[in-house]
Amino acid sequence: MDEQTIEAYSSGASRFAAEWRDQPPPADMYALLQRYFTPGGKTADIGCGTGRDVAWLNDHGFPAVGYDAAEGLLAQAANAFPSLVFKRAALPVLEAIGEDKYDNVLCETVLMHLPPEEVAGACARLFELLRPAGTLYLSWRVAESASTRDAAGRLYAKFDAARVRESLGDAEFLLDAEAVNRSSGKRVHRLVARRR
Repeated sequence: MDEQTIEAYSSGASRFAAEWRDQPPPADMYALLQRYFTPGGKTADIGCGTGRDVAWLNDHGFPAVGYDAAEGLLAQAANAFPSLVFKRAALPVLEAIGEDKYDNVLCETVLMHLPPEEVAGACARLFELLRPAGTLYLSWRVAESASTRDAAGRLYAKFDAARVRESLGDAEFLLDAEAVNRSSGKRVHRLVARRR
């Protein structure tokens, strides 16, 4: 994970939390999770931010743990949802997760915060987290031009979706499309892959 981006999220955690609270819920993403994720399956949210999606997952029958690289965001999540579990882990390695395996893995708009050269390894690591027949939901903001940083210093990397697909080996692809995220209004690429 890009260190400047982690620092931006940690130092601005309360501001980002307020901004995300003001956005409408990502009903389109939630519909996809209900369609593709295994109900009752052990679930990980990688890049959980302030915990909104971890709470939704737990409330909808997907027992989930949230992981994030930014301590400030994890503090916001723990404060908002004290009964849920949040831990620090950063892509591409996710050392804190170790050998744990999951039925469902969510990684919503995180990949673009990695340097482009780390994207393939991060995706392969996410896929490794899956149990047999497990499902990975990935999305990332589509960069229109070269990699860039926003005013807060967050990296928005440009990379080809083919790099992501290739890193997932013999996965069965259930969804592979671009769409406008109804919550953020940003153009994202969504990919749902199942371990065979």
